[in-house]
Amino acid sequence: MRIAVVILVLFSVAFGAQGPIREKDIIPIISQDRQFNFDGTFHSSYKTGNGITVEEQGVLKNAGNKDAETEEVQGIFDYTAPDGTPIHLVYIANENGFQPQGAHLPVAPVDENTPPPIPLAILKSLEYNAAHPEENDGIVGKSTGRKKF
Repeated sequence: MRIAVVILVLFSVAFGAQGPIREKDIIPIISQDRQFNFDGTFHSSYKTGNGITVEEQGVLKNAGNKDAETEEVQGIFDYTAPDGTPIHLVYIANENGFQPQGAHLPVAPVDENTPPPIPLAILKSLEYNAAHPEENDGIVGKSTGRKKF
């Protein structure tokens, strides 16, 4: 009996710590559509009251061929990031993996001769180090007795 009381108290404390759900915390689903077919195809979409929009569709490729049968899913979603940036992402997922595309995603260098951009924090650090070489006295090139590669 004591164990049941202790468990009840622990659950009460856990749920009480979360606080009550406020009406402003509830985000309504404005629209929703889901269709799942016997041939493996599907379509799903929804839109929420806070501006999130999601749409996804899938198809079974090479159905019946166990060696080449794969599912391909294509989708798109839009939302606003916490910093106010609009996020628009289009993706495809298939035998080649998940392949997202969006303006907010980092981009690889154009070719092997073009280095990626230096992140701002690293660039500021390099500029500071160049402007204050005296702080490196005795550190750079100091022999530690170890081999340098």
